[in-house]
Amino acid sequence: MSEEAAPTLRRQDVTRRARSAARLNGVQALYQMEMTGTSWRVIAEEFKNHRANQEIDDEELAKADRRHFRKVLEGAVEEQAAIDRATDKVLKSDWPLKRIDPTLRALFRAAGAEFLTLPKVPHKVIINEYVEVAKAFFEGEEARFANAVLDALYRELRPDPAPDPAPEA
Repeated sequence: MSEEAAPTLRRQDVTRRARSAARLNGVQALYQMEMTGTSWRVIAEEFKNHRANQEIDDEELAKADRRHFRKVLEGAVEEQAAIDRATDKVLKSDWPLKRIDPTLRALFRAAGAEFLTLPKVPHKVIINEYVEVAKAFFEGEEARFANAVLDALYRELRPDPAPDPAPEA
């Protein structure tokens, strides 16, 4: 690897980890909003002031990308009705969104916000990132469940564009 490539790769890794931290924070913030009824602006300010640098088991986590965190949070709030409808549509009828664990609801809303409001982020990245977030909260089948729901949610919220019409002969 050339010496010029190494700093670029390090910057990309830092950016990737900062976005991963923003996604984790976004799920935590959406969960907190649902549990406390606090507005997203108050929660966003709290995260900015008190949770920007977190430690788990004496290991410092990557500093969250504040812009990405805010986009996820704001998008989830603005698009919550559409995200919740789409999530209900992909869930089994006997398990509507309101019966789902609140952490998973927050995760689906955060991912749904990215599907709807951040079209340049590849869907596979969004799905993989939020499955990793699910693994941070759950030890059982929830990560696989989240993966299946997120894949279906992506198809619901980002339908494939119509194919180009055939050229006229």
